[in-house]
Amino acid sequence: MPWSFRLGRIAGTEIRIHVTFLLFLVWIGLLHYLRGGSAAALDGVLFILALFGCVLLHELGHALAARRYGIPTPDITLLPIGGVARMARIPDDPRQELVIAVAGPLVNVAIAAVLYLVLGGPDLGGIAARLDQPTVAIGERLLLANVVLVLFNLIPAFPMDGGRVLRSLLALRLPYVRATQIAASLGQAIAFGFGFLGLLGFNPLLLFIALFVYLGAAQEAALAQMRATTRWVPVVAAMVTDVRALPEEGTLQDAVEALLRTLQSAFPVVDATGRVVGVVTRDRLIAALAEHGLQAPLRLALRPAPTVSHRALLDEAYARMEEAGVGAVPVVDDAGRLVGLLTPDNVGEMLLVQGALARAGVPGWRRVPSAA
Repeated sequence: MPWSFRLGRIAGTEIRIHVTFLLFLVWIGLLHYLRGGSAAALDGVLFILALFGCVLLHELGHALAARRYGIPTPDITLLPIGGVARMARIPDDPRQELVIAVAGPLVNVAIAAVLYLVLGGPDLGGIAARLDQPTVAIGERLLLANVVLVLFNLIPAFPMDGGRVLRSLLALRLPYVRATQIAASLGQAIAFGFGFLGLLGFNPLLLFIALFVYLGAAQEAALAQMRATTRWVPVVAAMVTDVRALPEEGTLQDAVEALLRTLQSAFPVVDATGRVVGVVTRDRLIAALAEHGLQAPLRLALRPAPTVSHRALLDEAYARMEEAGVGAVPVVDDAGRLVGLLTPDNVGEMLLVQGALARAGVPGWRRVPSAA
């Protein structure tokens, strides 16, 4: 994710923190400082750090459950609104998705249970009633926060876990796309409810949640439709065949010239035999230029990237691109030579074409796979 940096790696998953999270910490510290001085600021920041530690454990619960089914989670990014675990793919089996979805809230249930026992069984209602008082300990606030996290995440609306739980239960009896559409529609209805309450009470937080839920539901429905559309489409139907490749022994200047003279934003890099060794993306190229200059070796901007066979299906290729976190995937023939390039833009354009043809009631378009 842009504007994020690496903290470390846990169980094969890279932990990243977004720069806005640091700004959020500064804002929390300043807000508490104005209310109660440096001690209050330290208390507020420590509570937020502890809370986001629980959020991180929540996301790791999803990641470990996904790994049980052979689904890697390349990274988890901490944002002011919570954590985002980027999984390589959504499981096809709804039972697996159900397990992965509930794994996160179960972590918060376990944390809340431990805190409840350690604190001697405090009254949650009493904690909530005096939450604005400085006498409430961090442990008590953390206990209440984990209960709230469980309840909030189980709201049956995307992108919360409850939306995925609902979709997986519906998918046990309905087609995946239909189950997603129902869950997304319910989520958007809930979003309208949050928005209405936010307007009535002049509550910006509820309005923000409403927008967050509405957009999350729309995005999930679009992703499900894309998966259904691309499931049986060959990768050659969407890949770019007029591709500019760069030689492994080239310089950054070669990449700059290619960037300025073509419409590509990512360039496959090939060795002397024509085999793909990686890609150079626009962002990596600009960063390398700023540090090393035009005459530096191209390898300084080279990024490892998976390749996919021209015989692969589009959903498989797109999943590999998402898993690797690169903006393009080279497509190779049976001998390993470059025959095309797949990018998210290509996939989006193909889906637009297919959608237009479907609305016109004509058969879907297919490119003649000359490279195959």
